[in-house]
Amino acid sequence: MAARPPHTFAFAISGPIARDDLPGLCDRVCSLLEGAGAAEALCDVSGVQADAVTVDALARLQLAARRHGCQVRLRHASEELRDLLGFLGLSDVLPD
Repeated sequence: MAARPPHTFAFAISGPIARDDLPGLCDRVCSLLEGAGAAEALCDVSGVQADAVTVDALARLQLAARRHGCQVRLRHASEELRDLLGFLGLSDVLPD
């Protein structure tokens, strides 16, 4: 019997994201990850601002995804968000 190829699923987050939103956001994405069994999650970030809270949220989501054997890849990241991730040394952690 051949192994099933890993699959990808997609979700979007929008903002503005407040620090108080982080636990609920992580809980919702973890629920998606638990049922998905995906190797890769594409996260549409076109609706978020490039700020420290957004970066914190994305880093937490990546950590949660890795705990589920998955990797988050960003989609539609603004130039400002990519620059901020690069400045903070997180471009490899949160790839496009």
